[in-house]
Amino acid sequence: MHLLLVILFFLEAQFCVQSSDSNSPAGENLATNGLPFPWSKVRLPSYIVPVHYHLLIHPNLTTLRFNGSVKIEIDVKNNTNWVVLHSKNLKIFTATVLDEHEAHLSDKVLSVLEYPSHEQIAIFSPKILTSGEKYFLYLEFGAPLSDGFYGFYKSTYKTKAGETRVLASTHFEPTSARMALPCFDEPIFKANYTVRIRRGPSHIALSNMPLEQTVEIGNGLFEDQFEVSVRMSSYLLAFIVCDFRSVSGMTATGINITIYAVPEKWHQTHYALEAALRLLEFYEQYFNILYPLPKLDLIAIPDFQAGAMENWGLTTYRETSLLYDPDISSASDKLWVTMVIGHELAHQWFGNLVTMEWWNDIWLNEGFARYMEFVSLEAVYPELKVEDHFLDTCFGAIGRDSLNSSRPISSLAENPAQIEEMFDTVSYDKGACILHMLRNFLTNEGFQSGIIRYLHRFKYSNARNEDLWDSLIKYRFAGEHIDLKKMMYTWTLQKGIPLITVKRQGRKLYIGQERFLKIVLPDDPSCYLWHIPLTYKTSHSDYEMKHILTTKSDVLTLDEEVDWVKLNSDMNGYYIVHYDEEGWNALTELLRINHTALSFKDRASLIHNAFQLVTAGRLSLNRALDLIGYLKSETHNVPLLQGLGYLQSFYKMIEKRNIADITHNLKYFRDVIDKQSWSDDGMVSDRRLREEVLSLACDFDYPPCLEKAKHLYNSWVESNGAISLPTDVSETVYMVGAQDDSGWAYLLEKYGVSMCETEKSKFLSALASSKDSEKLSRLLQLGMDGTLIKTQNLPSLIYLVAKNPVGHFLAWDFVKKHWDELVEKFPLGSFGIRNIIVGTVTQFSSTEELREVGCSFVVLKGMIICFDGSFTALLFVLFV
Repeated sequence: MHLLLVILFFLEAQFCVQSSDSNSPAGENLATNGLPFPWSKVRLPSYIVPVHYHLLIHPNLTTLRFNGSVKIEIDVKNNTNWVVLHSKNLKIFTATVLDEHEAHLSDKVLSVLEYPSHEQIAIFSPKILTSGEKYFLYLEFGAPLSDGFYGFYKSTYKTKAGETRVLASTHFEPTSARMALPCFDEPIFKANYTVRIRRGPSHIALSNMPLEQTVEIGNGLFEDQFEVSVRMSSYLLAFIVCDFRSVSGMTATGINITIYAVPEKWHQTHYALEAALRLLEFYEQYFNILYPLPKLDLIAIPDFQAGAMENWGLTTYRETSLLYDPDISSASDKLWVTMVIGHELAHQWFGNLVTMEWWNDIWLNEGFARYMEFVSLEAVYPELKVEDHFLDTCFGAIGRDSLNSSRPISSLAENPAQIEEMFDTVSYDKGACILHMLRNFLTNEGFQSGIIRYLHRFKYSNARNEDLWDSLIKYRFAGEHIDLKKMMYTWTLQKGIPLITVKRQGRKLYIGQERFLKIVLPDDPSCYLWHIPLTYKTSHSDYEMKHILTTKSDVLTLDEEVDWVKLNSDMNGYYIVHYDEEGWNALTELLRINHTALSFKDRASLIHNAFQLVTAGRLSLNRALDLIGYLKSETHNVPLLQGLGYLQSFYKMIEKRNIADITHNLKYFRDVIDKQSWSDDGMVSDRRLREEVLSLACDFDYPPCLEKAKHLYNSWVESNGAISLPTDVSETVYMVGAQDDSGWAYLLEKYGVSMCETEKSKFLSALASSKDSEKLSRLLQLGMDGTLIKTQNLPSLIYLVAKNPVGHFLAWDFVKKHWDELVEKFPLGSFGIRNIIVGTVTQFSSTEELREVGCSFVVLKGMIICFDGSFTALLFVLFV
């Protein structure tokens, strides 16, 4: 027996940004003019509170600059001469303090002190601002439209005729409202907004509220004046000037919903309208609170870094997250669009109506919105089978949480870069998974009534982590009162995921808990303790049994001896389970002889848990392979795709080592592959399985798959793209076609003229699958140039090249070479920069590559990266 150790390295890089001490003495903080700045902390003082903003904004789409003015009604809590607020990259032309009658408090021009490291300005009033009095702060300002994706920024698109058109749009979350207007840019400072926007005659203006009136002001300009907003945080303010077309509809409760897009993509907006109408009506009923605004706009922005943004009444989206073309978009594309709309509409309550008090609890926004995607789609669009996708969400969270570099859901975040880092898998996916666990524990009705109580209690206000637990019902389990706050603190205030160990002896189950880690580091996993709502099924029970584990170990006594026991029923709990040898043997045999005795969720979670334990060295690879041996009989897409995913990981790892033919690994799935049709027939789950299985088969160079894909590609090219490929397999067809020079060149040409971003993303994936390193280098350079391939797509392009065995070193070298430029394009802590780093280095799979990454990160440390030793080695022990 020969022992082959294959080491696969995964990276979790943490970005550590050095900033000024938020509590340093005021004397150490000097404004740009050399004078002492009156405030030393990163967070604003609480003695001045904004009440109402009166904003006028005028973007010039020719000069690419904007000017504006804002009159802020302020409430003074303590006597002071200073007003401190946020401003970033703005030129302040005028600053004045007015009394309640709007008379100037001083005849002198007020100086403005700037403190860029905290993105703050301060205005000195010669006359003391008295507590309890009403004042106005008036400022005039201007700046260039931002070149990035934050603040008030420019976006462009090309018409079919090749004309480039410009629009101006905002993205303020989390800390970029200060780039568009001086403001109190923290979530606690909720206020009303009255917005006026000046524009030319060929454009429209949009903001959070409905248009009240339009006034012609001369020189070919119009001023659109909008209704007063509800009280909201500054990051939810939004305004856009564009020339888009729209389609509208009305909900049963009279809310006007409008979808906006580039004029030549207007035909792709109709599904989004249908989904938004149905989902908004669902949320009004589920939350028992009517949507409080008269209208809701959804707009597809051509340049957009995130997936979408929940601005109250004016939600913004990447085009691939809102637009749907039934002739081009696949079943997975349709599911994605519906989920993103469900997410942003859930935010209208979770985040907008009730907002976290500070960014350390952003999960109250994002975790809830992510979870409500699944709750809403399961109710409104059951045919999309969104529950099949939920397990992947939790599996992704576990992957992040099983690294030592994970963090608690509720974590310290003070400066903008730290706040950006909070928008991650932990806030979104782990947040959703622990909410699902809680809902299953409390019952659907108990969970729903609790969140309704929470929303009513804190509407138009702010909340903290503990406020949610206080709003949930007083729960009794087995006759005893359960302290939900104490229980849920173990899930939100400490990092990591529990590993439940199970040993069965007769009727007794010996249960233990510890932290699950891919590799044991000095951070001792035995120090962690959770209050875990366990669920389990046995061979002799037709129902789910429950137990709350609040200690390191416990003993459960079954009613009778059983053949097998399966913990974490339907993967409703957020924990991994490790059985003793007898337990794994029993479950492996059960799957072999009667796999439908377990639900598809239980089967998928068993596969997932087994391979996670392999990566941690807790289970042999042979044991996991024995477990998935039954997959030849599996018919459900979720467990099949779990097994396929691990097989593909092994294939990619071995392919990088130039090990010859491994198509024999298809023995588990060849029957499944051969059953697939190259069509769009079947239920959504069937179509998603087809998409994944055929992609993998061609990736494995399975001859029947390659032959069919090549035939379809040639027919498509011969028709000059006139014939429609089956949408679910089109990306696979493109990837096969991209492997020769003429096919690759043709796809690049089609990429440049396509008017559908979903189609373009498929073209880009295919182009990045080329085995020609020169072509991959050309793609990366096109992404950096930002003309043919938009800058917003550069992080995903780098990832696509990196996961190509030919391109993984190429992508890493590209990142090192262009690091300064990449940091300029994508802010520290942002999705973009994280995807670039993690997307490149997670492809490495040798000790030499690890050393290369380690050395490179030392070189980059002076810029922004702090290597914390959190590289995690995953050991696969292969017995040959």
